[in-house]
Amino acid sequence: MHEQLAPATRAVALGRPPREPGAPVNHGVAFTSTYVAGGEVSYARTSNPTWEALEEVLGSLEGGSALTFASGMAAVTAAVSLVPVGGVVVAPRHVYNGTTGLLDEMERAGALTARRVDAEDTDAIVTAAEGADVLLLESPTNPMMEVTDVEAVVRGLRERYADARPVVVCDNTFATPLAQQPLAWGADLVVHSATKYLSGHSDTLLGATVVAPERADLLERLHTHRNLHGAIPGPMEAWLVLRGIRTLHLRLERAQATARELVARLDGHPAVERVRYPGFGGMLSVEVAGGEAGAEAVCAAVRLWTHSTSLGGVESQIERRRRHPLEVATVPVNLLRLSAGVEDVEDLWADLAQALP
Repeated sequence: MHEQLAPATRAVALGRPPREPGAPVNHGVAFTSTYVAGGEVSYARTSNPTWEALEEVLGSLEGGSALTFASGMAAVTAAVSLVPVGGVVVAPRHVYNGTTGLLDEMERAGALTARRVDAEDTDAIVTAAEGADVLLLESPTNPMMEVTDVEAVVRGLRERYADARPVVVCDNTFATPLAQQPLAWGADLVVHSATKYLSGHSDTLLGATVVAPERADLLERLHTHRNLHGAIPGPMEAWLVLRGIRTLHLRLERAQATARELVARLDGHPAVERVRYPGFGGMLSVEVAGGEAGAEAVCAAVRLWTHSTSLGGVESQIERRRRHPLEVATVPVNLLRLSAGVEDVEDLWADLAQALP
């Protein structure tokens, strides 16, 4: 029955205890490090009922089987672990700088070779994937807001390489499963920083992977990685994300409406040189006049927007991304990444307008 429900309904209805008289409506938080012998699970590093409730919801929304991790980077690291020692991973030039740092570190250690490509050039991506083990996509990219045609990329890989194609991983953090579902386009694996939109309240760290139904082999490898590397989420963190995901559709709808209105007002503003918006979602980036100093001045002048390094929360957030040492040099120094929250759009615009140089 659940498969026939709309995603917004599944986000609310799944991951619940059985409906029995007198039973609680919500799952509790399972604080335990071990289990009574004789059952399917013997130790809490392997599984937890609170994780499982969240994994049921997220797996349904993405159309696969979910595993939760300690953080978004733990989930990305698990995905990259699918690359054999000395293997090849293909990734966009502009991705989350934590992912960039991870690939750079592993390449310096001789663990893998990383090939960088333009996220919007389908032909270049397919060509670069020859002989690769993993294709790691991020769409929209962070913070450049580039969109990859995932379906066209997967189609190109199948046509050119058949069964020898790489494992296709797509970071779906910015879009969320409500805006796009990469597994339906042929991707093998989806990665999330659930810290962001899925949680939605800037109060927890958690990551997740979701594997396509036909890739049970990957699910087993990722589960083994999580168990042996210990990159497990806490039960309280899992519960917070489970609670947050109940309102994901409402928050994303509001954030997207706000982002579109801000884009319309920022486009053509004398203090804005360029607006970057993928056409959906609550994330946008702008390049402001005055270079690095001008961008820093905007971050210092806002009062309602939160100057912080995260995104996807109910509060609107702004940040100059090149302030981070790991950010790639091709990201403009005057680029500000904005995450639209759920405040009144007129209040957000008034604050932003007074801060612009």
